[in-house]
Parts: sequence; C-alpha cells; structure tokens
Amino acid sequence: MLDKMLVKDCIKLNLTAKNKIEVIDELVDVLYDAGRLNDKDEFRKTILKREEQSSTGLEEGIAIPHGKSSSVKLPTVAFGLSKEGIDYGSLDGEPSKLFFMIAAPADATDSHIETLSQLTSLLLDDDIREQLLHVKTKQDVLDILLKGEVSEENSSSAKEDKSNDYQVLAVTACPTGIAHTYMAAEALNKKAKEMGVKIKVETNGSTGVKNHLTDEEIKNAKGIIVAADKNVEMARFNGKHVEIVGVKEGIKRPEELIRHALDQTAPLYSSKETKTPSGSSERKGFYKHLMSGVSNMLPFVVGGGILIAISFIFGIKASDPADPSFNLIAKILMDIGGGNAFFLMIPVLAGFIGMSIADRPGFAPAMVGGLISANNGGGFLGGLVGGFLGGYVVLFLKKIFAKLPEKLEGIKPVLLYPLFGILITGVLMYTAVISPVAALNTGITNFLNSLGTGNLILLGAIVGGMMAIDMGGPINKAAFTFGIAAIAAGNYYPHAAVMAGGMTPPLGIALATTFFKHKFSKEEREAGLTNYIMGASFITEGAIPFAAADPIRVIPSCVIGSALAGGLSMAFKCQLPAPHGGLFVLPIITNPMMYLLSVVIGSLITCILIGITKPTKHI
Repeated sequence: MLDKMLVKDCIKLNLTAKNKIEVIDELVDVLYDAGRLNDKDEFRKTILKREEQSSTGLEEGIAIPHGKSSSVKLPTVAFGLSKEGIDYGSLDGEPSKLFFMIAAPADATDSHIETLSQLTSLLLDDDIREQLLHVKTKQDVLDILLKGEVSEENSSSAKEDKSNDYQVLAVTACPTGIAHTYMAAEALNKKAKEMGVKIKVETNGSTGVKNHLTDEEIKNAKGIIVAADKNVEMARFNGKHVEIVGVKEGIKRPEELIRHALDQTAPLYSSKETKTPSGSSERKGFYKHLMSGVSNMLPFVVGGGILIAISFIFGIKASDPADPSFNLIAKILMDIGGGNAFFLMIPVLAGFIGMSIADRPGFAPAMVGGLISANNGGGFLGGLVGGFLGGYVVLFLKKIFAKLPEKLEGIKPVLLYPLFGILITGVLMYTAVISPVAALNTGITNFLNSLGTGNLILLGAIVGGMMAIDMGGPINKAAFTFGIAAIAAGNYYPHAAVMAGGMTPPLGIALATTFFKHKFSKEEREAGLTNYIMGASFITEGAIPFAAADPIRVIPSCVIGSALAGGLSMAFKCQLPAPHGGLFVLPIITNPMMYLLSVVIGSLITCILIGITKPTKHI
C-alpha cells in the first residue's frame, strides 16, 4: 500500500526552507499541489498543533511532522530533502535533513495507519537513511523505501514469537498515534534483539491498542517500560517495576531503558485504580470522554463567572438598561460573561465529549446537541446527553459509511458525517430528550408550590438541595423560579434559602480544593480558587466542572451541604427581598450574620464530605 501513499508528486529533493516553519509550509504546499489536501491552511494548523505538544524532530537527521485531519483527501507521505540541514528541534540537537510529512485522514483505516507506521520504522535503519541522503532522482526515493518495506515485512514475519515468557514488556504511545508510537516500538524491538532479550511491545496507536499485554505476561516480566506522551492503561502494572518516560526516550535510548527493566531499577508502580474486566471498558471510556468535555468547558465557566461577579459590583441590576442603577460597564461585563461565555459553556461541554468519542467528525453533531439543550431548558445534564448522543451517532455512521466506495472517503468528513450526524442528533434531542426534562421541571415546580409555607425548614432544605442537583439546569431553575415567585407574593423566606443553597456548592468545592489538595489535580486546584469568587457571587455554575468530572461523589456532597444551608436559613428566619443572591445583597438580608453562618456551615459540610469520599489524586 505504500506505493499509493508515497508518490513522485509528493517528493521534493531540494528544499529551500531555512527554518522549521518554512519546512512545514513547503511540504504542506507539496501535498496541496499534488491534490492530496482539501484545505492546506487547516492541515497546516493540525501539523503546528502536533508540534506544540513536542517536536517531531528525531535523531540522525530525521524529522517526521504528521497529523490526522479531515482536510486530508488521501493518506499520503511527502518527502523532502535538505542537503544543508535545518534546525528542527531534534533530539540530538543536530540539523535535520530527511523530512517525512505524514498526512492521514481523520477517519484513516487500520491498514493505512499500519502502512505509515511501517514507513517510520524503516527510518531506524542506518543503510536506508544513508541511501536517502544521496538520492539523485525521485524514483531513487521510491525504490529505496519500497524495497525496504518488503524487507521489513519479511523480517517481521520471520521473527514472530508466540511464546509469552517475555523478560521485558513495553507500551508506546504518542498523541497522534501515527509515527513516534511505532518508531519507539521498533527501536525497542530492534535493540532487544541485539541484546538477546525477549521483549513484547504494545502500541497505543490511532487505530487502537495492538499487541496487547496479557495479565500472565505482566505477572512474569521482570520490568515494564512505558514510553508514552498520552494516557495509557496503568492500573494493570500495580506492584511491578515500571520505567515511565516520554515516547521519544523510547526511540533515543532503548538500550538504557531495557537494562533498567532487567535490573528492576525503576520504582514499584502503585495504583489505587480498580481494574475493569476486559469486557467492560465502557466505564473508563465514559470517564475519558467526560473529562475531555469538562476540561474544555472550564475556561468558559471561570472567565464568564468572574466577569459576571465583577458586573454585580455596580449593582445587582446594573446591567439592565431599564433599571435606575444601570451602568454601561456592568452591562458589557454581563453581556460578555453571561450572554456569551456562559452561553457557550454547555455546547462546548457537549462538543468536546462528542469529539473525544468520534474524533473531529463527532464535534459538530454533539455541539449542536448541547446547544439544543441550552436553548430548551436542558441545562448541563441535557448537554451531557447531547454530547454522548452526538459522538455515538457519528460512530454509528462511520460503520454504516464504511461500506461506501473508497473514492467517497473525501466527502465523508466534510459532508456525510456533519449532515447526517447533526440531523439524527437534533431529531433525537427534540423528540426524546427535551420533553422529559421539561416535564421533570414542571413536576418539581408543582411539588414546591404544594408545600407552601406549612413547613418552612423542610421547604428550605428542599429548595436549597435542589440548587445543587444540576447547578443551573432545570431543577436548579425550578427552585430559583419558586423563590422569585415567593418574593412576588410577599414571602421573602424561600428565596433566602434558595440563595444559600446556590452559594454552597462552589464555596464547598473551593474549600475542598484548599484543604484536601491531594484529592485534586493542579488544574482543579486552580479552578477551585475561582469558586470562592463565584460562590460569593451566587454563581452555582462554578461547581459544574467538578460535578461533571465526579458526579457520584461531588453532587451528593453538594446537595447535602446546600440542603443544610437552606434549612438553617429558614430556621434562623432569614429573609431576602431581592431577586438575586451573593454577598452583594447581604445588607438587605434579615439576620445577615446568621445567614452567613448558614452558608458557612453548609459549605464546610460539603467540603468535608468531598474530602472524605474522593480518592487521592495520582498526578
């Protein structure tokens, strides 16, 4: 298959580039001029994004910029030769002379990726590299690499070993899963053969895990090497000596890593993760997709929430042009933070969940699903449904469209996936998701109205707890609406409880990230600090990323704390006549000190429960 990916039109023997960016531009132009790309600017962005993660410049004068993108029509390898050499940020600091730009479609097949991985493995051969440095014609390049591919295949089939008594095991993985993953695997295999060491290398490439390590092999191995720049399954290595390095280290110093594994010099790996059975990996996949959405949503929550909080400094209604306290700066801050950043929060959450599930084709359908939820009262829970729905719809479409002729590969990511993905996701959201959520919202509102004022403490606990269940979603909004309606009827007790319940989740989480630092990642601890501001400003949504990342522990902890805060507010007979919350309205609250005590107690309980239930974070 390599003869279809490496063609004369994509070979340039006299690169004129003088630096890294110029090399990338020149090779992208080669691919585009050869008709292998739909959009060269988009593919260039893909290459540069990969370079931001780590330079693809290797040792021995080789650089392999690569990427997967819907802008690629056909899987292709562009070759460029620079006689003088270019500073490309290689591992050994030497100029790079041999450049291989790998362009893979977003939905590249297993056979395409495996062929590209074989090509990258060929470049570890000293003779092949030396021959490429002295080629005279484009045909010479083809002859060298195609001949090397045949030799590599014969060598691989001859050395295959089915036994499982391996001395050393390894796992290789790079962010894109195209080049470095397989080069590291080949380097380790090649060096182990020279050393007379039996090794098995698992590759976590873009087409999935290959050569999977079994429990028996892990049990019998002396040591493990993990050469990876992305997350791989680690719990299975619990109690084994594991050398953890970047994927480039697997290419650069395979002998040293193998000796460390044999000598068991690496520390024993310890993990408190429970291993999932081989047939039930969905839970791990669910968490991975969820975290992808949460991490990308977080900047919108933090930036938008703080801007909203600042706008309140000018007055609770200062952003309303019809209010006497109107202030233009407050309106601008509210429009940016609430009208735009917060508006994008749920669609972004959904979009990146879908992208994690189905790669780039899953982004648009999932984001539309999240937007439908945001516009129709579904809240962040509806956004979660939209994200997973959009992603799995595209996976389904990939299986359906896999039967189409290969000539139609180019239109799948730009026409078929977005058209049918958005259509199916949208129809399912409108017909099967939104209505049940709306019915739930109506039912909760009717239930609250039936309680009336017969039992104020119970009512306060209920509306306070509701504020923490979906944190800005329909349940939260039902409680908030009930509080506003009570104010309109001249009853100022319920909304005070509502506000207390809404302030507690972000404040409780902020306290937890401060006092239980070992339970959170660095990113979570930094986001926790902003929750002090959001909690004090009555922006419950600040807790959403934490709740979405660990709903089983965080949501119940927040609900209990919020219910306690709401109940105490009622017990202390606190009243709030303003239709908002936060410290900004403290001067007009009846019994303000007792009110603050209610919020503090609720927040502390949430903090303690999270600290007790969350496991220690392994960073």
